[in-house]
Amino acid sequence: MSNGLIAVCVVVPIVALALIYFIWYFVTKNGLISLVNDVDESFSAMDIHMKKRYDLIPNLVETCKGYTKHEHETLARVTEARNNAMRAAPADKPEAEKELTSSLRVLFNKVHEAYPELKANGQFNNLSSQLEQAEHEIAQSRKYYNAKIKLLNNRIQKFPSCFVAKRMGLERKPFYELDDITERQTPKVSF
Repeated sequence: MSNGLIAVCVVVPIVALALIYFIWYFVTKNGLISLVNDVDESFSAMDIHMKKRYDLIPNLVETCKGYTKHEHETLARVTEARNNAMRAAPADKPEAEKELTSSLRVLFNKVHEAYPELKANGQFNNLSSQLEQAEHEIAQSRKYYNAKIKLLNNRIQKFPSCFVAKRMGLERKPFYELDDITERQTPKVSF
């Protein structure tokens, strides 16, 4: 064999392997970028549903104020929790949401026990229904967000894409979870 043929036999497989590696690397990197963007988009969608709930809360509080003038502390706590949840950084969002859900639960329990005539108020019923729908949408968006987190975490941790993820500086992301099991339930708003 000639030196040229030997060089071709050695160089061609090396070039082919390098080409396969670069194609795999960029396909894997693009897939990870897509997953990161999906996670960001799903968090944003969840944020939109939570904003809808935040927007409903002042109307609900105002409706309840007429019936519950002496329940000022409870109404103030709900408003403060809403404001804290709206201002929370993404990393602090689960804790702020937990506090908001807890204060809403206290409000609804107090109103339900002390003001059964509020059930007849059409505006209150409408707002309660809208809040219940918002809670459902939040639950669905949390489920979607966690599904995207699972896909991303799987790709970050599994071989061989873990090498690309490490080069990109990607780390496993936590699921959107609530610590207290009672906080996982939608606040009861139907009186």
